Amino acid sequence: MASRLRRALLAALVTASVVVPLVGAAGPSEVPAPAPVALGPVRVAGLEHRYAANREGIRAAEAMAARHGDRKRARALRKMRGASRHFLSFDGRNGGRAVEVYGDLGRATRIAVLVPGSDTNLETYGRFRDGALALSRQLGRRTAVIGWLGYKTPGTVSPEVLTTGRATGAAPRLASFVRELNAAMPRARISLLCHSYGSVVCARAARGLNAADIVLYGSPGTGYEDVRQLHTRATVWAGRGGADWIGGVPHVRIPLLGTTIGLGTDPVSRRFGARIFDAGDVGHSDYLKSGSGALASMGRIVEGRDA
Repeated sequence: MASRLRRALLAALVTASVVVPLVGAAGPSEVPAPAPVALGPVRVAGLEHRYAANREGIRAAEAMAARHGDRKRARALRKMRGASRHFLSFDGRNGGRAVEVYGDLGRATRIAVLVPGSDTNLETYGRFRDGALALSRQLGRRTAVIGWLGYKTPGTVSPEVLTTGRATGAAPRLASFVRELNAAMPRARISLLCHSYGSVVCARAARGLNAADIVLYGSPGTGYEDVRQLHTRATVWAGRGGADWIGGVPHVRIPLLGTTIGLGTDPVSRRFGARIFDAGDVGHSDYLKSGSGALASMGRIVEGRDA
């Protein structure tokens, strides 16, 4: 009976995911943008040059969005190119990619890499930035926070959010970025904080990753049955807020039309085998809000303390 109920719920979710996007399907990916600035691997000695070059790239994307008549995108980009903003990379095409630093990366002994979940793009970037800033304030001077929007995230209501497809494409880029950080700052302690569908991306990138922690929060599942399948030496943590609707998502994997629907074992279950941290009573979008228990717990993890 329970199995049939799960399948029925998942079927309803699949139906909604397929039908809803067909209504008013125009999206941020349609806004034209120039090719990104060509830059090599991240190097501490070249950070200021890199920040300046990406600022000019954002300025060019803003001008193109304005010519296209997309005032919302142009306003978002105008904020992003502010003198106090520090981007390691930027690409305004196809929904947008951006990797932003909060804090002094060159002097950091600890680095937290935030990997976002669904519906994160240049139009919604402000809420992603708010969380990164809150975490940065929580951690202090010797820790840098990096917001890694390095992939085209799926929509919350879309077929893609029910499969590992987007994550499989994004994972090599995340793994490559972490390797760049390892090479540039070999003594820094790196933690990945992976929200919602971002936890699927982190799980796909985990094999062989040189990171101290992989933190899954608000996760619908990872596409794996347990932490052993991640093949990582990092400590894998999981937490879910008491008011997070993601807890009601069926944790199943069902073959359907040549793909697999669903993301498998609940990361906060004993079966999955992650270390559980206290996320309090937060909702799905509130983990990194100032003053939340989840923010405090993840701050302790990044600092190498018990959560």
